[in-house]
Amino acid sequence: MPTVLRIRGFRFHFYSDEGNEPPHIHVRCGDGECKFWLDPISLARNRGIPPKLLREIESLVYERQVFLREKYHEHLRD
Repeated sequence: MPTVLRIRGFRFHFYSDEGNEPPHIHVRCGDGECKFWLDPISLARNRGIPPKLLREIESLVYERQVFLREKYHEHLRD
């Protein structure tokens, strides 16, 4: 599960065994984990992250969308 970014206590990462899902990113923090689709950006799943933190994560995903998509495709090639 490669980590591609750590910021503000959030860890952005991928899982290696997710088949043919569209580009996405998993984000873990002390309160739980969520998953965002990257194109278009939308929440795919949330497990235990409160709404305020979820909005902060979503904002970070928007700000870094190009970077996260590039890392996602690099991860698939490895």
